[in-house]
Amino acid sequence: MAPEYDVIIVGGGNAALCAALAAREAGARTLVLECAPEAERGGNSRFSAGAMRVAYNGVTDLERLIPDLTEEDKAITDFGTYPQDQFYDDLCRVSQYRTDAKLAETLVSRSFDTMQWMRAKGIRFVPIYGRQAFKVEGRFKFWGGLTVEAWGGGPGLIEALYAAAARNGIEVWYTSRVRALLHDDNGVHGLTVRVGGLTRAVSAGAVVLACGGFEANAEARARYLGPGWDLAKVRGTRFNTGDGIRMALEAGAMPYGNWSGCHAVGWDRNAPEFGDLTVGDGFQKHSYPFGIMVNARGRRFVDEGADFRNYTYARYGRAILEQPGQFAWQVFDRKVAHLLRDEYRIKRITRVSAQTLEELAGKLEDVDAAGFLEEVRAYNAAVALERPFNPNIKDGRCTRGLAVNKSNWANPIDTPPFEAYAVTCGITFTFGGLRIDGDARVINTDGAPIAGLYAAGELVGGIFYFNYPGGSGLMSGAVFGRIAGAAAARFARSGGR
Repeated sequence: MAPEYDVIIVGGGNAALCAALAAREAGARTLVLECAPEAERGGNSRFSAGAMRVAYNGVTDLERLIPDLTEEDKAITDFGTYPQDQFYDDLCRVSQYRTDAKLAETLVSRSFDTMQWMRAKGIRFVPIYGRQAFKVEGRFKFWGGLTVEAWGGGPGLIEALYAAAARNGIEVWYTSRVRALLHDDNGVHGLTVRVGGLTRAVSAGAVVLACGGFEANAEARARYLGPGWDLAKVRGTRFNTGDGIRMALEAGAMPYGNWSGCHAVGWDRNAPEFGDLTVGDGFQKHSYPFGIMVNARGRRFVDEGADFRNYTYARYGRAILEQPGQFAWQVFDRKVAHLLRDEYRIKRITRVSAQTLEELAGKLEDVDAAGFLEEVRAYNAAVALERPFNPNIKDGRCTRGLAVNKSNWANPIDTPPFEAYAVTCGITFTFGGLRIDGDARVINTDGAPIAGLYAAGELVGGIFYFNYPGGSGLMSGAVFGRIAGAAAARFARSGGR
């Protein structure tokens, strides 16, 4: 009997929709199963800022992704370049050279043509002004290898992907939680899903798992990431509970990657347990390179200026979680207030301000005021003022002689008004997952592909270790989603050959 669908995609975010569009493009009868209700569709992608790290060789390449880039934009902006070898080097460097070389090469080399493909599907892209470029002497300069985002951020990306899916006749079932894969010695042939209060089997020629990691599962976080991780806030969807990984492992898939690692950031201390779609990514607080972060003892604990925030923010959430009480305060003065990102201006924020450091110290909830004042005085005295401050480059304006020195963008905290923002750890996604090959086929524990099973997105292991270059998660989801969907369609339409 012929399967009900050629390809079933499990998941409803960027990776899943790219897989669905690629499968449909290859002629497959395609079904998307999104466990969230329609109002919450989109997975973690919807909670993101929509930034996508892509290799490009200059503004001519960017014009192919952003055809409405104006002459004025080009005249006032230094877009720079971000060639493939730099993208690859960044990925290797931040992962401490553990990233799977073949997967990393695929991600980097397919990034540009994948975004061109998305553009052809109706996804609009724009430059990331404000968050990734500062205006110096009348000219914007992009930094940190991150230049392009989806129009409308994560919500805009998801709406555009679902609109493309509808135009291409892709069927979507909401509130559909997949329970298990239907598999035997010959591979995967479908799945069981609970939809409309009933559990049923749905047959398929191939299945693509693209339903996220286990970040929304407190028990799994504590089990794999370690003690205390059950206390972390979840930046995104409440539906990424690791079901896709579990089902694949039950079918014999090989676990792969950094199972004790994750993408975790500074997140408003009083944010809700899970992401709030009315706020999106606004609870994040990523301007720490221009100030200092102190813990409950009033002490700094990380080098806030170690690198551009694109290369540090995804691991500093872990550092915050490790502090007493699992929180920290980010502190700034008037000199840098204009550099703070838009998320520092939202209404729902844990913020205090003061005209003196002594007054500020008394307002930092749960912080040792005397310890804080001592720390700030020592920090201010250690700043190397002979170097000019420049937010667009790693300026080398550092501190000297401290237990934790700051490598770049060091300014004395001495000009009122002073502002401070309370943060805790917000987990974005987990790094451990399934092993795949170059066609996004899931590999079993014997090292062979599981026939009919593919994976993309967060649940792919082996790409990110310890850290993460900003914007590479959505890019990975799009690249491997497109590969998985096309490969699944070929397999299904060939009768499983």
